[in-house]
Amino acid sequence: MGRTITLAKHLSREELKTRYQNSSDRVESRRWHLLWLVSQQWYLLDAAESVGMSYSYARKVVHAYNREGSEAIRNGRQGRQMISRALLNAVQQEELDQALQEPPEDGGIWNGPKVAQWIAKRTGRQKVHPQRGWDYLQRLNYSGQRPRPSHAKGDAEAQAAFKKTCRNELSN
Repeated sequence: MGRTITLAKHLSREELKTRYQNSSDRVESRRWHLLWLVSQQWYLLDAAESVGMSYSYARKVVHAYNREGSEAIRNGRQGRQMISRALLNAVQQEELDQALQEPPEDGGIWNGPKVAQWIAKRTGRQKVHPQRGWDYLQRLNYSGQRPRPSHAKGDAEAQAAFKKTCRNELSN
């Protein structure tokens, strides 16, 4: 069926269960859960599948625990938060909000790439990724809605006459 793997006696089965149940970090909790199941003589393949890990990753977790003890289970990514790297300060953001009230220089409507170009010019950066422009549009509560296109050969008078006749028919 599978291979059993032995755990080093760093912690007892009950201590492994307690750490699994009391862990507030999801990554660490899954690792403790895996170790607890392995300590109950589960096959590593079954234990890994049960906690949602690949077999190779589960094997690495068990080997790291056997070598280093409970320190190996710690989530190394914990505490590394993304630092906000705002491209615009509050004044520049207010200027962007004012600029969005008018049509862009090249016409059309504002979108992520156009806002990114505006930010690049204003801040002196060589390039601002279009996604950052879209992020600022969302931050300023602008949506991705755009006006419905009109046909180039459309006749405005015929459309208005059609609307009038449709309204009259609906009201009757």
